[in-house]
Amino acid sequence: MSAPAADRSGEKIRVMVMLDSIHRPGGGESLAIENAIGLDPERFDRKLCLTRWSDSFEVDEPARSILARLRGAGVEVIGLRRTGRFDLRSWLHLLRVLRRERIEVLHAHLFGSNVWASVLGRIARVPVIVAHEHMWAYTGSGSRSRALIDRFVIARLSSAFIAVSRDGERQMIETEKIPAHDIVYIQNGAPGLGDGDGDRIREELGLAGKTIAGSIGHLRPEKAFEVLVEAAGLLAEEHPELRVVIAGEGPERAGLEELAGRLGIADRVLLIGARSDVGDLLAAFDIAVCCSDFEGGPLSVMEYMEAGLPVVATRVGGLPEMVQENRTGLLVPPRDPAALASALGDVISDRGEAERLGDAGRGLWAERYDIRVWIGRLEALYERLLGRTAGGQTSSSGA
Repeated sequence: MSAPAADRSGEKIRVMVMLDSIHRPGGGESLAIENAIGLDPERFDRKLCLTRWSDSFEVDEPARSILARLRGAGVEVIGLRRTGRFDLRSWLHLLRVLRRERIEVLHAHLFGSNVWASVLGRIARVPVIVAHEHMWAYTGSGSRSRALIDRFVIARLSSAFIAVSRDGERQMIETEKIPAHDIVYIQNGAPGLGDGDGDRIREELGLAGKTIAGSIGHLRPEKAFEVLVEAAGLLAEEHPELRVVIAGEGPERAGLEELAGRLGIADRVLLIGARSDVGDLLAAFDIAVCCSDFEGGPLSVMEYMEAGLPVVATRVGGLPEMVQENRTGLLVPPRDPAALASALGDVISDRGEAERLGDAGRGLWAERYDIRVWIGRLEALYERLLGRTAGGQTSSSGA
């Protein structure tokens, strides 16, 4: 950036994490929250800016608990009441805050925040701007315009453009034509959930003695939960003890319920809604499934690994980096119910192999995906970029 960094000897580095909202947070939002909380408070002054603030955050869950956790960790929460994309009054307020607080690192998460942080950070002469790409399909309606914005706005104006998987990095280079030296590859991380009460969940759901294949996520089209339901139908005769538990809410719920009924397995597929007791759910699962059409570095899969679960996942995006074939789980083609059913059947039939896969997954999580490892990588990135800026070099950075 053009503005030199101040001498920070003995001073904390002033960081603002930027996020749109915490209403129904997904993986990207959850990581932004962990980003703000996890930075070492002895070395970093931490702020989180929510650009679409709502007073309902103070009373409605899960936002209420998220705010309590942020504030309890000493993170200052700044809310902008942005009502639209071009609500200039809110952006002017953010510019004043960036300048007044002398923010040194502005770290945005997800596309909209990446755009505005890159533009406003430049105007406010923030020394380091980090844009965090949490993966998208790179195809479909609007893909060309988004690719152009990623390339000509975010990549050019930010100090580092983070890719969360090698596949995402490849898509950014090959599909979006972003120069490789503008991209930094940093794998996602997930907090450890510890031991949960699986017996409580099994009792609540009436699944004592059953084999549970579970999955957690928003019920959106790209999560392809209908493939899991169809696989359950294919396994119904061979494995009558199998039950599928899907935790999450979203627009696909009615369609999934209709499909399970049409296949005659409505009693074997449980859609239990959004849950906050994830640790207990994972303790109840025997197998974890991720059947998405595309993924970057999903926190849910990292949580499955930390819980010691064998994982069956689609061979898309960043999943093969996490679910290593025959080491921590099994991989199948996307949109292939028969292949998914076959893989699930293999894991169900060999409990010893299931345990081996789960143990290896837990070890890989501790090595690569522990949230503390992720936070350490971000801290090192900030310090390196600030050092480069202080030396008068350009803001672009490689991995």
